[in-house]
Amino acid sequence: QVQLVESGGGLVQAGGSLRLSCTAQSIFRINYMGWYRQAPGKQRELVAGITSGGGRDYADSTKGRFTISRDNAQNTVYLQMNSLKPEDTGVYYCNAVSNYFNSWGQGTQVTVSS
Repeated sequence: QVQLVESGGGLVQAGGSLRLSCTAQSIFRINYMGWYRQAPGKQRELVAGITSGGGRDYADSTKGRFTISRDNAQNTVYLQMNSLKPEDTGVYYCNAVSNYFNSWGQGTQVTVSS
């Protein structure tokens, strides 16, 4: 396991923007990095993911509003969230997968007020 350091959550009004970042403290190549979220009373779900080669995957509910990117040299993944909606509220978790580990961050709260 490796430590994932997340930042960027907070409270924003509907229609606003937030940017999340997550850095993995690892010496190993990270094949995949992604963001998941968990709303109260719901299961954790994929928000967006990105491979080391730049392949991206988005939840249908975030396509066109969220953009995931990464800096492979810094083992850092970013999630730019625009046009936020109240239903985007939840705890956002960073995930990093390599040949040697599958690690999760501690989570950062995102709250979107209507």
